[in-house]
Amino acid sequence: MAKDQASLFSFRSCCCILVFLCAFSSIPLLYWSYSFGYGYSYIQMTVNNENKPINLLTFSKAWNHLVFSSKQPQKFLKIALFVKKWPDEQHAGGLERHALTLHLALAKRGHELHIFTASSSNSSLPLHTPMRNLRFHISRPTAAGYLDQAVIWKQFQAENATERPFDVIHTESVGLRHTRSNNLNNLAVSWHGIAYETIHSDIIQELLRNTKDPESNTLTERVKKVIEEVKFFQSYAHHVATSDHAGDVLKRIYMIPEERVHVILNGVNEEIFKPDISKGNEFRLNLGIPKSKSLILGLAGRLVKDKGHPLMFEALKQIFDENSTFRDSVIVLVAGNGPWGARYKDLGLNNVMVLGPLEQAQLAGFYNTIDVFINPTLRAQGLDHTLLEAILTGKPLIATKLASITGSIIVSNEMGYTYAPTVGELKKVLYEVLEDGREILKQKGRFARDRGLKLFTATKMAAAYERLFLCISGYVKQAKKHDNYCIYQPQFN
Repeated sequence: MAKDQASLFSFRSCCCILVFLCAFSSIPLLYWSYSFGYGYSYIQMTVNNENKPINLLTFSKAWNHLVFSSKQPQKFLKIALFVKKWPDEQHAGGLERHALTLHLALAKRGHELHIFTASSSNSSLPLHTPMRNLRFHISRPTAAGYLDQAVIWKQFQAENATERPFDVIHTESVGLRHTRSNNLNNLAVSWHGIAYETIHSDIIQELLRNTKDPESNTLTERVKKVIEEVKFFQSYAHHVATSDHAGDVLKRIYMIPEERVHVILNGVNEEIFKPDISKGNEFRLNLGIPKSKSLILGLAGRLVKDKGHPLMFEALKQIFDENSTFRDSVIVLVAGNGPWGARYKDLGLNNVMVLGPLEQAQLAGFYNTIDVFINPTLRAQGLDHTLLEAILTGKPLIATKLASITGSIIVSNEMGYTYAPTVGELKKVLYEVLEDGREILKQKGRFARDRGLKLFTATKMAAAYERLFLCISGYVKQAKKHDNYCIYQPQFN
């Protein structure tokens, strides 16, 4: 019995030490991403000044900084996509939105898409944009809601055994599990969040935890998850990181060879999310917002705890209580659904308007109405689409100092504001925004949009993925030198 207790104590001690070391080792990386992210991003914008050919498989920066030809490629690919859920066009989470935006764009480019996905809860798949080269392979989800790996693998093998096998395979996260991917050299997996990134989130959550609440073992479990990922990530041939920070972690912490890690930042539809004064005026008029209000703040997305809404709620509550100027001159628009929507309403103030979930066209009006967009997320992973939508609409940002955000999106104070995730720091930024006023915010918004058009459009994202898929497909192995899609020739693009 004593030995068992000693073993248990030793195991717990080891876990605590491992958690501490992991958390401590992440601090320099997070600091580096924030402190040097500005220069790091601008270095990316000046890549290849000498017009020398680049081997894309060893290119360490985000592919969005490169300019790929808009002409149709000489080869149209047959692409297999594995995604847990194919979303309704108007309602999608980040991963599903990425799959929808990217693969519709690739289908429009002429590539043949085969989508392996699970049937939705209502057993109807929204074929919102019917295309001849967009084909679905539907299966029933498992009891836990995941893709049935045995079924989708049989579907894949049957289609792959036809006269024309797949040129490239793409899985959104673990849509296709690593147990099936070992021998697929033409496979790329896109990661919208990895366990190591979320350690920062876990630290924040623990620091914000009410002392009356029980301690969580999340950090210990997260370390185990990181170790598990480091092991099985090696089973995927190519990895796409959706932020600069995640790409660095995959190479340095997960020890994936550089030529197998590629950074392609998320993009959103630039035809929907763009400046439109008339659309903003109409949206504002429908809400009955008086012209006397000097500032309109906007939040959008899932209104849940890990998206930072308890922090946002408390900051607004305190500011409204202590500052009558802020209370009288500012309107806060909250778009999205989740438990914190009702709590924002409980503030009982006319200047906080909870709009519920909005479709894309409505979101475009929402962004055009606000003066600055706030994303208080505590989740240190992926690249949030709402930030990109706001940027393309020409709005400055307020966001948490997380490595993915400061390293890829808000790379200078010319396009927005960042804050440490505490109520005091958030209040400080909100007061700064009020003091800056609309003219400065408009300047920041113009700068943000200019950078967004260079990096965060669906067109840029799709062009980068298309080139990656052409590169890793078996076709390039037999291609002539000048047809090698793995070599980027700046003078010809």
